[in-house]
Amino acid sequence: MARDFAWIRPEPHGIHVVPADCWIDPSHPVARALVTHGHADHARGGHGETVATPATLAIMELRYATREGAVPVAYGETLRLAGGVSATFVPAGHVLGSAQILLEHAGERVVVTGDFKRRPDPTCLPFEVVPCEVLVTEATFALPVFRHPPVEHEIAKLLAALCANPDRCVLVGAYALGKAQRLIAELRRAGHLQPIYLHGAMEAMCRLYERFGVDLGDLRLVGDVKTPDLAGSIVLAPPSALNDRWSRRLPDPITAMASGWMRVRQRARQRMVELPLVISDHADWDELTQTVTDVNPGETWITHGREDALLHWCALNQRRARALALVGYEDEDD
Repeated sequence: MARDFAWIRPEPHGIHVVPADCWIDPSHPVARALVTHGHADHARGGHGETVATPATLAIMELRYATREGAVPVAYGETLRLAGGVSATFVPAGHVLGSAQILLEHAGERVVVTGDFKRRPDPTCLPFEVVPCEVLVTEATFALPVFRHPPVEHEIAKLLAALCANPDRCVLVGAYALGKAQRLIAELRRAGHLQPIYLHGAMEAMCRLYERFGVDLGDLRLVGDVKTPDLAGSIVLAPPSALNDRWSRRLPDPITAMASGWMRVRQRARQRMVELPLVISDHADWDELTQTVTDVNPGETWITHGREDALLHWCALNQRRARALALVGYEDEDD
């Protein structure tokens, strides 16, 4: 007999855990929010109480000056909520502090993944498979065309461009939370130990990562050095800064962009990107389908992306699935 899971209700502004009267990643202020990670389309200020990992709470404090009502929860710790609901935060592998949330009520288990990836990432704990009856999964890259290459391949492309152009710099657009720090850590792992230069908007988040034990090496601000000294260097900036006035002071930059969307050539052309780097902090098509297979839920709820293709895959594989009509979610620069 199929269960209806009426105690957990997808609503336009988030996932409502009815007996506990709390919300997962709500898009507007609520009395109690359980937050999966710090990206702006999941974490917002103004909640009466915010339950999240310590790293996510620190990210939210940095971005939204939210301190009051913060309730830290460690990975693996189980919180007893009202109405007989318990919540356990489990690593999601997306960015620092990111978590899946396992909800248990009346013998039923629901996992809300938030955003996640299955690839190794030196800046955060890896995704853990959690058995459940309902899996609520993101679908950012839920099309078969999105199969991300090994990150080592993309890092090698970046370093080859740097080596071949010693009189230029490589200016990389990267999302300020997660992508920038992962890119730096992967460059260090590949042996690039020289200073990496940052747009001022990137510094605070990188320093936060360092406070949580992520070693990013020698980081310097672009504004602290003379333009000629940036030749032969890697510069990281928010994607919005790639083609604005700030970038004109750089020495003939090779414009790069680190994003899963760089798989789409039109997006690279629109951004005027010379060196597209397909590096994503989201699961690609194979990771999404493998995760559904590994978790093996009775039902899969799909949100935050390209629901149709994953719904079709579930149908072909005799798996129950539905799309959720949540609002307030947009494509990240990933």
